[in-house]
Amino acid sequence: MKTGLFLLTENYGASAHTTIANDIELGIYAEELGFDSVWFAEHHFNAFSCIPNPTLMMATLAAKTRTITIASAAFLAPFYHPMRLAEEIATLDNLSLGRIEAGFAKGGFAYDMEHFEKSPDSLREEMFEKVALIDSFLACHHTMQPRPLQHKIPFYIATFGTRESIEFAALQGYGLMFSQGASLEECQAAQEIYKELAGVYPQTVLMRVFCFDDAGCDAAYEKALPATDHFIKCMRAVQSKEAQPLFNHTNYTLLLGQRYQFFDGKKFLDNAILGDEKECIEQIHTIQKKIKNLHLVLKPASSNAQHTRSMLKVFSQKIKPYLGEHKV
Repeated sequence: MKTGLFLLTENYGASAHTTIANDIELGIYAEELGFDSVWFAEHHFNAFSCIPNPTLMMATLAAKTRTITIASAAFLAPFYHPMRLAEEIATLDNLSLGRIEAGFAKGGFAYDMEHFEKSPDSLREEMFEKVALIDSFLACHHTMQPRPLQHKIPFYIATFGTRESIEFAALQGYGLMFSQGASLEECQAAQEIYKELAGVYPQTVLMRVFCFDDAGCDAAYEKALPATDHFIKCMRAVQSKEAQPLFNHTNYTLLLGQRYQFFDGKKFLDNAILGDEKECIEQIHTIQKKIKNLHLVLKPASSNAQHTRSMLKVFSQKIKPYLGEHKV
């Protein structure tokens, strides 16, 4: 199993500059802690997750690190010219000395459709077409320069279990990528479909909300709730072209008192890694037993950069050493 960190430059009230700088520092810290990879999101027209160009974040982190894999989660393929993105990926691979991996998704927020002049009905097919072209350009296009250092850059397709996406990934030999809300049962089903088509199980990137608390799972759930709920609300606001809410931790006191009745990000936390050391280890062991070729990528549930660093340190020093490899 490989471990990674998912970064979305989430702005909980600081400036965009501070938020972006904090994520680069977290990526550097992840390498120091021994994480295998850092994955950068792509979101447009978004005051909360202000990361419209993951290649710039990836290039900056490549210049400040030496060993950690740097990846996208994910490039919104329909919004790119495939040759241009292939050139950027190849340049990143050279800058990083061969440490780049690329995840792809179709996108679909309302402002994306408006400003990039796309139809939601064609996004999936356009993603398939452009990812295949990007792959072919990186492999053998005679005019593209620079050439990537890696013989074949690992690709992943983001899916919520959609059969068309699984089939596309299987036939092309790409991995699969699942969001924080995907259940283990959904991931297992997708892996089985993939194996039927490809004869092997896919490399699988599984995002998981992560929150550590010495007091146990219930305390970690309460600690993770504000940041996770705010993330969900901001994403839904962008989708509906509404103003994104400001983050105020005290606003969640009432929500906690209502026993999460109105929490609309429940699935994220139902599938999260939450608790003390023993509970987190047990939860990850369960994931390891069910998901093959696992890349476990953590999204720390915190609105405070220092708290995020402390949780990553606990994971690295007190949880990761006890994981090992669990085979079915």
